[in-house]
Amino acid sequence: MARNTILGVFAKSPIKPLEKHIRLVVRCSNQLIPFFTACYEQNWSEATKVRRKISKLEQDADILKRQLRLELPGGLFMPVDRADLLELLTQQDKIANRAKDIAGRVLGRKLEIPTSLQAQFSEYLARCIEATEKAAEAINELDDLLETGFRGREVVLVEKMINQLDEIEDDTDSMQIILRKDLLALERDLNPVDVMFLYQIIDWVGDLADLAERVGARLEILLARK
Repeated sequence: MARNTILGVFAKSPIKPLEKHIRLVVRCSNQLIPFFTACYEQNWSEATKVRRKISKLEQDADILKRQLRLELPGGLFMPVDRADLLELLTQQDKIANRAKDIAGRVLGRKLEIPTSLQAQFSEYLARCIEATEKAAEAINELDDLLETGFRGREVVLVEKMINQLDEIEDDTDSMQIILRKDLLALERDLNPVDVMFLYQIIDWVGDLADLAERVGARLEILLARK
């Protein structure tokens, strides 16, 4: 994107590129659903195709992140602190990175989720992705927050979204505990090395929700400073 185009976007709103970035991040994490569906079916060719989509979306998000860091103005005309926006951007970007890590590790080992855990794992994955979507929903309210001067009903709405995000993340923590416990019961029937990586994947999927909650926490800090 040309420099004058980027600056033109910022002239209209310093928030729009941040919103665009998190939309890319959510699209990236959402691709894990068809990815794991292919893995359940041991359709590694399809899983490879989806993994490429995840990688491309992560790269697009990374390119936009670098552009934002370079072009985000630091002068007196910014309606919110530049450091706060950059920290939000960093947390958002980590979600896409983690989605790419998950797909890469699973595909690299052709790691199979035990059949008896697949439905449970899918619910857990969907809930973690829901956290990223809720974080995006909150970030997409930033323009309206700017228009209202970070006051009134819009603040209440965003605070409600952040609380909902916290609740989703709490749910994923509980789901992760149960999933790990159920995996423990299967350990003796599985390849020990695969078991180690399965625990890692469970943790990494949980990171999607944890990182989404951090986005909400950074947004909450931004609200508190107004």
